[in-house]
Amino acid sequence: MTEHVLEASPVLRVAGRNSRDEVLNVATSAASLPVVAVGSTGLSALEPLVLATQNRQTAFYESCTPQRAADLADTLDNGELDIEDADAVIEHASTPTRLPIPDRSPLGVGTRTVLGRCGWLRPTCPNDYRASGGFETLTADGETVVGAARRVTGRGWGDAMADTSVGDSWKRVIDADGDPAVVVNAHGTPSDRLLLESLPFLPLEGALAAAQIVDASDVIIYLSEADNQAHERVTAAIENLPQTNAAVHAVTGPDEYRAAEPTMALEAIEGSQRLEARLRPPQPDIEGIYGRPTLVHTPRTLAQIVHATSGAAPTRIVTIRGDVQHEATVELPADGSLATAREAVTVDGTFKCACVGGQFGGLTPDLDIAPTPDALGAAGVGTEGVIDVLNEDQCLVAYIGEQSRFAQDENCGRCVPCREGTVQLTDLLREVYDGSFRPDAIEELLRVIESSSICAFGRDATRPVATGLDHFEDEFAVHAGGQCPTGTCTTELQHEVSQ
Repeated sequence: MTEHVLEASPVLRVAGRNSRDEVLNVATSAASLPVVAVGSTGLSALEPLVLATQNRQTAFYESCTPQRAADLADTLDNGELDIEDADAVIEHASTPTRLPIPDRSPLGVGTRTVLGRCGWLRPTCPNDYRASGGFETLTADGETVVGAARRVTGRGWGDAMADTSVGDSWKRVIDADGDPAVVVNAHGTPSDRLLLESLPFLPLEGALAAAQIVDASDVIIYLSEADNQAHERVTAAIENLPQTNAAVHAVTGPDEYRAAEPTMALEAIEGSQRLEARLRPPQPDIEGIYGRPTLVHTPRTLAQIVHATSGAAPTRIVTIRGDVQHEATVELPADGSLATAREAVTVDGTFKCACVGGQFGGLTPDLDIAPTPDALGAAGVGTEGVIDVLNEDQCLVAYIGEQSRFAQDENCGRCVPCREGTVQLTDLLREVYDGSFRPDAIEELLRVIESSSICAFGRDATRPVATGLDHFEDEFAVHAGGQCPTGTCTTELQHEVSQ
């Protein structure tokens, strides 16, 4: 094959996660033309997705079976493109550097500024990435990169910087004593996992650009030990990186929700057996990994910095899951709406509400919210980039109780408001099933936990309960009266909450 996949024609691409392997193997055996494995597009409903390119045309074959892939490969090997049986066909004047998007396809939901090369390039091939415009940030003017970083804040990308300008954090690292380091916190978030599986060179490029600016000698990619494919891909990508001044390592941590909290991530990297949030100040950019000044960014943040350096407007990557037929990860413009993400999925049943922001997201009956940190905050929901859809069969009192019990069981135990407050909160919610609903007591406890917890775990753990009371207080009252509005959970929950 040619040096990079963008020059190859004809070529058969097979996009997807684990489900693509059999399709890939059968297609490879059926033809002599290049058959290449590319990453997931983020749209699992379409995958395995086979893309056949020849003579400036690309045909799309969704949910492709191994036999169909073999037939397509054989047809393409004979110089023909099977257009009649394709789900979509796109003509392009030149070889695209990004995945072409068919009309009326879930791939066209939102925008694909950051995700545009997912499902089009071989994830660990540096030549593919370079030919698509990759690695240019590493040779860009330093002031341009810093200027882009100053326009980016961490909130909305799950970043340690929250409302702080990323560029300002870089300056603090430069001014601090000690040898700087860069940590890429890729633990447990679907959109970060997608980037590392499908386009690992993009966050690596951002991390190396940051390392150049702050003169860091180490870049550490931190993942959950459960994310095997992401770990394999990023490890291979590291081995194929162009020569850099910083040493790049991939490290895994425990498959626990709390292990993604930025300072607990540092504890995990250092090998601590018991993960506890660190007291702040000092922030990690002053005293981080092994006491060194440390940048802690997510892959999403670093990807945004790369694109901001070239002048692109900020976007938000969102995974929509829950009561849907297939999970989907899409990218939304800042002036868009979370409601757009629903166009990428089919809801199982009737939409009731959504929990926006991941494990400790906020409940909302209306997704007409701009995906910006300010708009999400004003709506009382989270900024983590996950939308969990709940249909009309979901008992929200049960759902909220599960979130509270999770917080009780999974907190690190370091600070009293989180350790003891989540126990008290779970008890107050359990009382609802005994006929006692005390919203004033619940709200006062939420206020104490949120205002005095030392890390985001405790502060965010209050959000499902607070927003549940805001929008669905009547369901709590009905439960206290001995009934469940869904008619499905009262007996089960009386047993469950007694455990």
